Amino acid sequence: MASIQSQITSSIKDAMRSRDKVRLATLRDVKSKFILEQTKNGATEDLEDSIAIKIISKLQRQRLDTAEIYKGQKREDLAEEELAQAKVLDEFLPQAMSEEEIETKVKEIILNLGAAGMGDMGRVMGAASAAMAGMADGKVISGFVRAQLLK
Repeated sequence: MASIQSQITSSIKDAMRSRDKVRLATLRDVKSKFILEQTKNGATEDLEDSIAIKIISKLQRQRLDTAEIYKGQKREDLAEEELAQAKVLDEFLPQAMSEEEIETKVKEIILNLGAAGMGDMGRVMGAASAAMAGMADGKVISGFVRAQLLK
């Protein structure tokens, strides 16, 4: 399977051929963020998929937040564009976990770490965030971790 970075590059070419402006602009933005991340570390090879997923996830979250702001300001035209870009980004992210799956995974992590109370929140969140990176929102994970540790 090709890396996410090479998938983005080939999708940019496809978007150019099909003259899909929204897709092209979104993917170019992703590629620019990849290049910034690579030059920050001085690396010349492709980014690891885990880093690429974090970048794409962050960009998607920004698009969704911006769309909510636009909707609040009654700017549906701008909100639709942001949502269209978020949909393009969603194609490159792993399938999101359901709340039941997140809860099960959090319980499993708490058992493995032997966490007993809120003092272990940081340890559990670190492990849970790493295990579910790109597949679940940090706020949702945090809510389940807090609920489990308060029991």
